[in-house]
Amino acid sequence: MLGAVLIRRETADDVAAIDDVHRRAFAATAPAGAEPVEVGLVRALRADPGWVPALSLVAEGDGGRVVGHVVATEGRVGDEHRALGLGPIGVLPEVQRRGVGHALMHAVLGAADALGYPVVALLGHRGYYPRFGFVTASSIGIDPPDPAWGDHFQARPLPAHRPGVRGAFRYAALFAEL
Repeated sequence: MLGAVLIRRETADDVAAIDDVHRRAFAATAPAGAEPVEVGLVRALRADPGWVPALSLVAEGDGGRVVGHVVATEGRVGDEHRALGLGPIGVLPEVQRRGVGHALMHAVLGAADALGYPVVALLGHRGYYPRFGFVTASSIGIDPPDPAWGDHFQARPLPAHRPGVRGAFRYAALFAEL
């Protein structure tokens, strides 16, 4: 049973639990016997210049157990506008569909707003992310890093967003190595 969930910043003591969250949440997407790419990605992002510690959040369930994690890293729109790339977001399979991912999304978007970022972008399911205010990124003048992503590349304008925030989106440098 999952009771109340606390969303908080990750600490150094959470790293192994965060690895476990992503390992289990993305197990079905990894080749048989291989570690999901999200585990190594989150570990490597911590050393990337785009890492924003205040935007690596865990969901802590009963007894202080880490049951979910989300991260947003700094990227760019065009050459002059800072922006955030969201992901990965993962929730332990046994607590999925209980509001943990929803709570993580609202927390990371609120934190991004509080830090003054104008927009958050992600590559994701078109039927899921609009409930959090995401729209097709091209509809607000933001082009995906890969044109093949089309409508799956979405953006969420935040209160600091202005119409001049337009151009090609670039994730934190590490994403280019994937």
